[in-house]
Amino acid sequence: MKRLLLLLLLMTTCTIHAGAPVILVLGDSLSAGHGIDQRRGWVALLQPLLQQAGYPHRVVNASISGDTSAGGLERLPPALTRLRPEILVIELGANDGLRGQSLARLHDNLERMIQLGRQAGSRVLLMEMRLPSNLGRPYTEKFRQIYWDLSRSEQVPLVPFFLDGVADRPELMQEDRLHPNAAAQARMLDNVWPLLEPLLTQGAASG
Repeated sequence: MKRLLLLLLLMTTCTIHAGAPVILVLGDSLSAGHGIDQRRGWVALLQPLLQQAGYPHRVVNASISGDTSAGGLERLPPALTRLRPEILVIELGANDGLRGQSLARLHDNLERMIQLGRQAGSRVLLMEMRLPSNLGRPYTEKFRQIYWDLSRSEQVPLVPFFLDGVADRPELMQEDRLHPNAAAQARMLDNVWPLLEPLLTQGAASG
C-alpha cells in the first residue's frame, strides 16, 4: 500500500513543473499533513514560498502518515531514481521512538538514507525529532542525540527541533497533542526555511 501511495504521489507531482529541480520531502504524518487539509500543510506552503523567493524548484511530498525510518529507507531508492532530487529533506524517526524501537537501528536507517541521497547527487537536510518526556529521559535524550551526531558525522545541516514553538502551544496542536493543526504549519515552515534556503543557493552557485 505504501508503494502504491508513493507511486501516485510521484505521478501527480511529476506532471507539474516538468524539468525543474526537485526538492523531495521524505517524512511521516508531520509532513503528510495528518488531520488537516494537505493543501495547508507546511510542505504545500513551501512551493509558493519558493516561487516568491525566485527559486524554480518543485516540491515532491513523499511523506506517509505512520511511517518509520525503516519504511523511509525502503521507499527512498526508487524515489531517488525516478526524481533525481537536488535536495532531499528527511523528516523521520518520531514513529520509531513512539514505538520504542531500537535506537541503533534508527541511527543506521537515517545514516543510510543520508548516504543514499548523497550518492544520488542530492544535498541532504535532516530534521531533528523529539519525543514526549513521558517516555523517560534516558531514552528521549539518546533519541535526540542521534540527529545531532549524524549531522556532525555526515556533515549535513540539521533543522533543530522541527516543532519548536509549536509542540508547547496547545492552541497549535490537534486534540491528540501529537500533530500540529493548520495554524501551526507556517511556523513549521519558518523553522525549516533558514536551513533549507542555503542549500538552494548552493545549487545556484554551482550552476
